[in-house]
Formats: sequence, structure tokens, C-alpha cells
Amino acid sequence: MSEDISNLPPQVQERLLRMQQLQQTLQSILAQKQQVELETSETEQASAEVQKLVDDAVIYKTIGSLMIKSEKAKIAAELNERKDLLGTRVTVLTKQEERLRAQLKEVQTKLQQDLKPVSPSSQP
Repeated sequence: MSEDISNLPPQVQERLLRMQQLQQTLQSILAQKQQVELETSETEQASAEVQKLVDDAVIYKTIGSLMIKSEKAKIAAELNERKDLLGTRVTVLTKQEERLRAQLKEVQTKLQQDLKPVSPSSQP
């Protein structure tokens, strides 16, 4: 395979490398986005459970390997702040994903043009 690539013009080799880099970056962004969406779901579930509790309920939160007693209002505020932060992160990752997909499509189109065989009718 590497012999086939080395026979290609340098411009095409660079585009192939760029396409591979874009694909790897896109995979990384998608994995990050999936992780953030999972954390968002867990945070929303925790928030819903906290809302069901009476105001003076005893609540503990984990900090590292410790469990600390906290107030319902404080926990609810922290969870809402976390949801907002995660929502912003998903928005940023989605924009990065869209940009990468557009760049990838552009590089693929150029590669297809570069690799398109010359039709017999256009040869002298």
C-alpha cells in the first residue's frame, strides 16, 4: 500500500494524509461528544432525583474518596450548573464536528478529482 501512495503526486499524498488526520480528529470529537452526552444524562437523572427529595433531606456528595453531607439547594444548584456547562460543551463539540465533516468532504472531493482517471476521449 505504501508503494502505491509513494507513486502518487506529492499534492495527492498530502491530501490523503490530511484526510486521515481529519478522520482521526473527527473520531476523537465524536468520542468526546458521546462521553459528554452520557454525563449530561447522568446529571439530569441525579437532578431529577434531588428534586423529588424533601427540602430538609440528608444528601451526601462524593468528593474524591470522601462523602460530604450537603444541602439539597446547594446540590441542585451544582447539578444545574454542571448541566449548563455540559450543554455548552456539547454545542462546542457539535460545531467542531460539523466543521470537520465539511473539511473532510472538501478533501474527499478534491481527492476524487485528483484520482479520477483520464477519459480516453480527452487524450490526444
